[in-house]
Amino acid sequence: MTNRSAYRLSRRAFLSTAAAAGSALSAQAAFGQDALLQSLIDQTQRGDFGQGFDSASRTIAMPKASLPTLSPATVEHTGQAIAHYEGIVSRGGWREVPKPDRLRLGARSPSIVALRERLTLAGDLDPNAGVSDVYDSYVDVAVRRFQARHGLAVDGTIRDQTLKALNVPAQVRLAQLRTNAVRLRAMSGNLGPRFVVCNIPAAHIEAIESGVAVSRHTAVVGKPDRASPDINSRIVEVNFNPYWTVPVSIVRRDLIPKMQAEPDYLEKNLIRILDTKGNELTPSQINWYSEEAVNYRFKQDPGDLNSMGTIRINFPSAHGVYMHDTPSKNLFGEDFRFHSSGCVRVQNVRELVNWLLVDTPNWSRNDIDQVIKSGERKDAKVNRPVPLYWIYVTAWATPDGVVQFRDDIYNRDGLGPTAASRG
Repeated sequence: MTNRSAYRLSRRAFLSTAAAAGSALSAQAAFGQDALLQSLIDQTQRGDFGQGFDSASRTIAMPKASLPTLSPATVEHTGQAIAHYEGIVSRGGWREVPKPDRLRLGARSPSIVALRERLTLAGDLDPNAGVSDVYDSYVDVAVRRFQARHGLAVDGTIRDQTLKALNVPAQVRLAQLRTNAVRLRAMSGNLGPRFVVCNIPAAHIEAIESGVAVSRHTAVVGKPDRASPDINSRIVEVNFNPYWTVPVSIVRRDLIPKMQAEPDYLEKNLIRILDTKGNELTPSQINWYSEEAVNYRFKQDPGDLNSMGTIRINFPSAHGVYMHDTPSKNLFGEDFRFHSSGCVRVQNVRELVNWLLVDTPNWSRNDIDQVIKSGERKDAKVNRPVPLYWIYVTAWATPDGVVQFRDDIYNRDGLGPTAASRG
């Protein structure tokens, strides 16, 4: 048998297997749907897909931007995804993808065959796109779709984090879906007509109204050793140009070491020291090589340096956490957005606040912009408190059949390091 004949038989066998494995998702295929792909990529922090790719790319369409992560429909479709992944696992899962030598349109590499198989089995690439060793535009768009589904920078390049996500075994992904289906069912009750969801592993926020995600926001959430908690509360107030009172935990773990290393740190960051009677102290009055500092209150003035930026969103919580703006907006552009001490930083927070205060008198978008510009300290009570849910969901499927995965950043899925933090 010639090599060419063997290749044809191998290709035919793979396409037959892939068609069976991918039928549930392939039924969702709609070619010429780059706008839908773009809608999810636009939500990622570095989406820059452009218009230079095939309008008829053989990839499965991405979810509509209006589909919320948390809804009764998500429970149903996550169950369907479980059945689909059970089929993949029963047929042996997928083989490991070696790191390609080169990645540019038209490049050839033996590892691209394995890459195409992997993308096809999970539904990112249609089986009819073929099984060659060429990195063509179909593969490029499928890689971008895979990256978007996994919360990675969408650039079509197989860097370490994309390769790591590709090589999480199918049985681990199945276990992840089963674990999260239980979480989703527990949250599938009446969430209210208007509510806000922060999915912590995704570092992502959605404002939901009448079953539609009306706005989405990239977030920065708690570090693995300072985890953001699960929250079930109601947003009641927005503070503009707020002060920041440093929590005792941060005084002990961060501020004291900072002052030992940089004695002028408080002065540079406009943080004042107050005793129990409200009297202001100077840094030289405190022994920074002891625990003395935890007995005082540290208050940062409003302004560009304030750790909460220009906005804080308040809600009752036993954990003492809140949502807020940040001066460190560069963090929103990272894949790994787990940098806070438990609070949640919100990208484009003004849009979220405008939605929260939409029926609160005297707080139009113009009013919001003006008070922020003025630097004046003001509070706005939310006319109708908005339910808020901080959830921990690392795998889910929306009604269009698209399955999304995120790292188990806090190791709560019980699946070991393969599905956990990328470190």
